[in-house]
Amino acid sequence: AAMSRKGTKHLVESLTRSVKHFNKSEVECLVKLFDTLVARASSHFAGAGFDRTVFRDTLHSAFGMTDDVVLDRVFSTFDKGNNGFITVVEWVEGLAVLLRGTLEEKMKYCFAVYDLNGDGYISREEMFQMLKNSLLIQSADEEPDEGIKDLVEIALKKMDYDHDGKLSFEDFETAVREENLLLEAFGPCLPDIK
Repeated sequence: AAMSRKGTKHLVESLTRSVKHFNKSEVECLVKLFDTLVARASSHFAGAGFDRTVFRDTLHSAFGMTDDVVLDRVFSTFDKGNNGFITVVEWVEGLAVLLRGTLEEKMKYCFAVYDLNGDGYISREEMFQMLKNSLLIQSADEEPDEGIKDLVEIALKKMDYDHDGKLSFEDFETAVREENLLLEAFGPCLPDIK
């Protein structure tokens, strides 16, 4: 069931205060969209949120994000409560970073997406997994995995400032500040400009 009008008004006001990147009417729109998505989710979360499938479909149709592995990771970064569904607060806060985030916020977000096991580092294996999914290598004579391994080594050479064979957030941040294009080095996880 959609929230009462009074409840919605209160929610919109508190989100407008806490989420810096959206104004009140934008928050209102996002809350409306949230209610629509929850209704579509025919969810067993009793109106508290919507699940991975609805999330994936929404990001796919709204932002053209197609990579399932990446979308799964984006879901995990939005789902701060780690309970398998997206609440209204997680929805608005997540989109604030996705659509209007500062470079700092976007770096933290991309790093979290790529850090598959959440240990605070992006390892060779994690780079390999992300790149393997986001690249189509179309060379007949080369083993595709070899090409990806080479890319991983190039990325490490360029980004691993403390030379420990993996990327800490500090490594990632330094690299991205020097070259902004490296923000999505391991796969597209931000909406395209359109």
